[in-house]
Amino acid sequence: MPASRITAFFPCPAETVWAVVTDLQDIGWRSDLCAVETLPDGRFVEHARGGVATVFTVTACEPCRLWAFELENRNLTGCWTGLFEPVEGGVRVTFTERVTLRRRWLAPLAAAYLRRQQRAYVADLRRRLAELGALPRR
Repeated sequence: MPASRITAFFPCPAETVWAVVTDLQDIGWRSDLCAVETLPDGRFVEHARGGVATVFTVTACEPCRLWAFELENRNLTGCWTGLFEPVEGGVRVTFTERVTLRRRWLAPLAAAYLRRQQRAYVADLRRRLAELGALPRR
């Protein structure tokens, strides 16, 4: 089961980072997505720029602390967890993703793909927080 974990520090309140990450209406900051649709049953679907639609089912939601869900698309199933930890001077986030591949031939590429996706997500998030003025100027 390929997995990837990334940890990042943001010098702003956990509430600010939580608000950006969990806002399914404002996805313009995400470089990997072209659309998100919310379903009546509480699930949501992310439509990647590459054409893959991934369905997410929220499994845990503790505001400003934990957001987790199961995910599924034509290539994989898995789970994603976002942990938000207030620390001195800001918040530390840890995003963990574990997947099971539907196509075995994808296995050699999966771990590298997950790491690349997570690095892009954190970079996009950092850029969005800066646009909002939530991060100190360098």
